[in-house]
Amino acid sequence: MDIVFIEDLRIDAVIGIYDWERRIRQTLAFDLEMAFDNRRPAATDDINDTLNYKSISRRLQAYVESSSFGLVETLAERCAEIVREEFGVSWVRLKLSKPGAVRGARAVGVRIERGTRPA
Repeated sequence: MDIVFIEDLRIDAVIGIYDWERRIRQTLAFDLEMAFDNRRPAATDDINDTLNYKSISRRLQAYVESSSFGLVETLAERCAEIVREEFGVSWVRLKLSKPGAVRGARAVGVRIERGTRPA
């Protein structure tokens, strides 16, 4: 199985458990890897046969910008569900980073995998 990826997708959101975090927007970074068989789009050279990373990016941007979760774990889970359910992806690995959340660390966050891992 092939992998379609999106790296360092930056989206501003309300996220966090502290009162001050609920009053600001923070920039989150997303990395996604998605299982997809690229043989058909390679043969047809047709965007309609692809796993359209622009469409996925736009959908996640709209969702994340309108969200207001306390935990990055919750947001990561919901984003993985969107990718799998709305775009027909059988397996996704999603990394959600919260830059600057911990002093001394470039970023903290979660990495999750959902679905059947490609062979």
